[in-house]
Amino acid sequence: MNIPEYSVSEISSSLKRTVEQAYSYVRVRGEISGFKRAASGHLYMSLKDENAVLSAICWKGVALKLPFDVEDGLEVICTGKITTYAGMSRYQLTIESMEPAGVGALMALLEKRKKQLAKEGLFDPSRKKKIPFLPTQIGVITSPTGAVIQDILHRLQERFPVHVKLWPVLVQGDKAAEQIADAINGFNKMQDKPDLLIVARGGGSIEDLWCFNEEIVVRAAAASEIPLISAVGHETDTTLIDYAADLRAPTPTAAAELAVPVRAELMATTDDLGRRNKGAITRVFEEKYGILSGLVRGLPRPGQILEEKTQKLDGIIMRLSSALPNFFEAKSNILTGLSRGLPKPSQIIHEKQQALANSSNRLLKSIPNLLELRHKQLAAIYLKNPKQLIEICEIRLRNSSNYLQLAFNNLIKNNEQKLHLNIKLLDSFHYKRVLERGFALVRNKNGLITSSANIMPGESVKIEFADGKKDVITTGSKPKKTKKIQSDNQGSLF
Repeated sequence: MNIPEYSVSEISSSLKRTVEQAYSYVRVRGEISGFKRAASGHLYMSLKDENAVLSAICWKGVALKLPFDVEDGLEVICTGKITTYAGMSRYQLTIESMEPAGVGALMALLEKRKKQLAKEGLFDPSRKKKIPFLPTQIGVITSPTGAVIQDILHRLQERFPVHVKLWPVLVQGDKAAEQIADAINGFNKMQDKPDLLIVARGGGSIEDLWCFNEEIVVRAAAASEIPLISAVGHETDTTLIDYAADLRAPTPTAAAELAVPVRAELMATTDDLGRRNKGAITRVFEEKYGILSGLVRGLPRPGQILEEKTQKLDGIIMRLSSALPNFFEAKSNILTGLSRGLPKPSQIIHEKQQALANSSNRLLKSIPNLLELRHKQLAAIYLKNPKQLIEICEIRLRNSSNYLQLAFNNLIKNNEQKLHLNIKLLDSFHYKRVLERGFALVRNKNGLITSSANIMPGESVKIEFADGKKDVITTGSKPKKTKKIQSDNQGSLF
């Protein structure tokens, strides 16, 4: 037999070249199954239909650029080349690009992603921020070349001109989602942040608007600290950023209308409120003036009030003038009656002198008897025990000496305390303490001056303050003595 002989490696290499040359560029449609993401970042899966299964691999560099998440059950269209894997004797598709197969697949993916993000709370109405009534600066995220930015600027100019910052981005394609998310985050990191953000794009198909459904964009919109209005597509178009935004506008032009009020309407409202406020204040003043006028009409004249009080005071003075003599006379009579029952002072003194004399006589008469009694007692003690008498006398002498010493010490201590108190009192009364409180002493050659009438112009005087003395020369004229005016109109209360 003339059939050539191949090794396993040779036949595998031959098959690989044949397959890759025949199927170097193919588009394959199928449902993903057996999807696995390796630690290296490569994606491994199978594409299947009703009758067959095709192994597929997507390298990390391509996988990172895919605009959607790959998962089992998703119908996709993959572009790439067929190659073989000799290690397992199988052929496979090396994917170079991948896209969902039709609108139905995109809608299914959109619905699944919407449920996942809603479960995380990104669409919760309680976390949405209030749109400012009149922002002074608005950040717009959109394409710089489309009609959207012109529509927004034109509408803002018509309603209420404000400062606009444009962050140009792609609004369609593979890199659009990343640029839109970076723009939202960039505005939030600015030192001079806008008061409001608008993310806008014109209408298009679901594929054209898909970048606004990407998870990176939705999360950036939900995390924005600046209130955000989404204006993507036409009124019937809905993307996931609309749910995460603080407010959804059906069109970019409508977003501009929601962002600012109409300046003319605002001015008209302000003028109307001003007129109503002025009218209300005028009515309040007129009402209060009417009430005050009515109260004033019910009040008596001030002169009449003074006349009545003056007349009442005169009556009180006249009654007081007549009542005081009677009052003093009545008190004098009472005092006279009480004095009649009291003994005379001379009589009381005489009685006390008599009692004192009697007490003195009795004391003088008792002293000899007392001395005689004590003498007998001492003699009896001496006769019985002379030493005991001497000890008694010594004890009494010591006691008397101690008592006198204690009394003398107390007297000295009390006198010292009185002396210290008098020294402190004298120091507090010293005129230096008065000077420390801001007063001054004025002296001339004749001594202390206590009246301004005693100072002559041009006289040299010495002023003493708490911290020293100063010599000064007086100026001005000698003060005139004022005569005391005696008012003849003021009567006596008595």
